Amino acid sequence: MSQYFSIDGPDVWNPSNGPGTLFTRLAEAFVPLAGGPSGLGVTPGDPGDHPIDGAAFAAFTGALVAEYRATSHPINRALLEGFVVTAAVLARRGGLALPALDGPIASSPRDIPGGGAAGPDRLAELMAEYERAMPV
Repeated sequence: MSQYFSIDGPDVWNPSNGPGTLFTRLAEAFVPLAGGPSGLGVTPGDPGDHPIDGAAFAAFTGALVAEYRATSHPINRALLEGFVVTAAVLARRGGLALPALDGPIASSPRDIPGGGAAGPDRLAELMAEYERAMPV
């Protein structure tokens, strides 16, 4: 079995049930941090079909990318990383703009002294790696 994720129509990812279910559950967990809905849906009667509202998902993912890039806390960054990179790949596949990927880095209220923020190069490298492992 597998799941299907589509953004405003076209499919952007077709993972097996394990990664697909984990992604949707993590999205729910990150809603408070992002400050808005994830945009992920479920088709009634088909729990493996996930239509994504592009505008909501772009805002959600953008907020998490900004947090990932801004935080100097290594644990926060590590906990965000896998989800943020996966979501960014999906957003790009769906043609969504993510200004937070390339824009200036802000500061985070979760910073720790002496830590460094994650730059766009780290995200670009991981996105290229994940892209190859994410079937459409």
